Amino acid sequence: MAHAELRGVVALDGPSGTGKSTVARKLAAALSASYLDTGAMYRAVTLAVLRAEVPVADEAAVAEVAASALPVMGTNPLLPTVTLAGEDVGQEIRGAAVTGAVSAVSAVARVRELLVDEQRRLIREALGEPGGVVVEGRDIGTVVARDAELKVYLTASSQARARRRSDQDSAAGRVSDLESTHADVQRRDAFDSGRAVSPLRMADDAVELDTTELDVAGVLEQLRTLVDTRGLFAGVESTR
Repeated sequence: MAHAELRGVVALDGPSGTGKSTVARKLAAALSASYLDTGAMYRAVTLAVLRAEVPVADEAAVAEVAASALPVMGTNPLLPTVTLAGEDVGQEIRGAAVTGAVSAVSAVARVRELLVDEQRRLIREALGEPGGVVVEGRDIGTVVARDAELKVYLTASSQARARRRSDQDSAAGRVSDLESTHADVQRRDAFDSGRAVSPLRMADDAVELDTTELDVAGVLEQLRTLVDTRGLFAGVESTR
């Protein structure tokens, strides 16, 4: 298949370090689709909270900051952007301070309500244009886009995920230590899975894809096969 265009919504969920962002962007670019990184939205709000010097444990104050600092997302997979008040914060939201606080901010019910509403608006907007949309996060298939035509839950061993995250940090020039990164991955898993609001879990109708032994090309190949078997290539018959 030389080139095909996605129709509908592909929801990619899973814990950190499974390669969601990389493969979601590449899949969207290959299929002329929009791309939405919902995790970046929570990170941007977390950055706003830190800049406001609001304690992350103060849920009312965190929610107030979130309501006044909704990020603006660029959904072009070739150049995705996230801005706060017109400032590009794409690099800063990946720093250690935001990484350490984002789980707590993301667990605030009002924050999730605000961002889920915005995520759904962005999905509707993307579906109004030619091509579909690839959305990645932790609650896309279970909350944000329950009617997504394809839901995939990416997973991998905690060791593999820590190694990938450490490699990403090093490549971006951020200080990285594999042991501490592994501990952070495990902490984030426990927090995200145990939170009361939108806990991390696989949707009942999702396909689980273990990426531990797969490189990016291998994951993309399997995702394209799933898109094909669901008949989500616009104007192309399914190969089932």
